[in-house]
Amino acid sequence: MPPERAPAATTASAPARPLRRDAQRNRDSLLAAARAMFAEHGMQASLEQVAKRAGVAIGTLYKHFPARLDLVQEVFAGKLAIWVATAEQALSMDDAWEGLCLFLETMCELQARDRGFNDFASIRLPETACLAGQQTRIHDLGVRIVERAREQGGLRPDLVPEDLAFIIWSHSRIIEATDGIAPHAWRRHLYLMLDGFRAERAHPLPEPPLTPEQLYRAMLRLGGADNSTD
Repeated sequence: MPPERAPAATTASAPARPLRRDAQRNRDSLLAAARAMFAEHGMQASLEQVAKRAGVAIGTLYKHFPARLDLVQEVFAGKLAIWVATAEQALSMDDAWEGLCLFLETMCELQARDRGFNDFASIRLPETACLAGQQTRIHDLGVRIVERAREQGGLRPDLVPEDLAFIIWSHSRIIEATDGIAPHAWRRHLYLMLDGFRAERAHPLPEPPLTPEQLYRAMLRLGGADNSTD
């Protein structure tokens, strides 16, 4: 996702003191508008339209959020926190297979009817982004959730954590296609996928899994980063 910045120089640091009441009201309106616009149009939704929907000038948007990424991170911080908390809960469950199902279903539920979070879940943020650590935390928890499910014998032994990305990517397209038509169709797809994950359903696979490096590069590419070197 290429950076989008204000035409004029701005200060990206957080305010040292609480915002004035009118400034806080503008910020809250911008976040509400951005959540709605991102949900409808994805992370590349027009910032001009976000400002218009919030009833403020585009300069006011840039004053609060100097770059698009600043706004994206603020909008999705809450959902990302839910995802992390659910991953931690899943990891603590006695039945590792049930933990895996909880983790994946919550992930898909967070994506459902929110094209922006679909986009967000499919990519990796730059390492300098403030939510990059949360993304890394989710990845690390996901690795442990998969490992526990394999160790307990419920998950097929050849499935690796990188394979979970295929659920995120395919789920994103399914939601886009069925929005307003069959908004819960994603649950059918998820449970078809989960049946394929079960150890007793395993058959030899024709291709090896993505390596962690390949997955990282693919998610950076989806985010608009230039990582085309082999």
